[in-house]
Amino acid sequence: MSAQIHVEVVYTSAVRQKVTQVSLREGSIVREAIEQSGLMEEFPEIDLDKNKIGIWNKLAKTDVILRDKDRVEIYRPLIADPKEVRRQRAAEGKVMKKGGGEAGGAE
Repeated sequence: MSAQIHVEVVYTSAVRQKVTQVSLREGSIVREAIEQSGLMEEFPEIDLDKNKIGIWNKLAKTDVILRDKDRVEIYRPLIADPKEVRRQRAAEGKVMKKGGGEAGGAE
């Protein structure tokens, strides 16, 4: 009998977050953890061919072998491209604040 590993699978929709604990045999892969978690049934918008996946905030593929106490994260697609949003703000003449200092400098 193989040793068991315990993994957390996490998904956050626009409305709520779900964290599920799963027990798998040693040598299991990310896809198996996600399938066993039941999150794909609960959140039909999850598509493993489109959603990015990570382990502890580092991108991973669905065939990566998991280790005990890993945290598998299913990421939602970005609604807006951050670079495009900055371009639009610049075109509109809006200034993005960065840091807490005053503009202009010392006199």
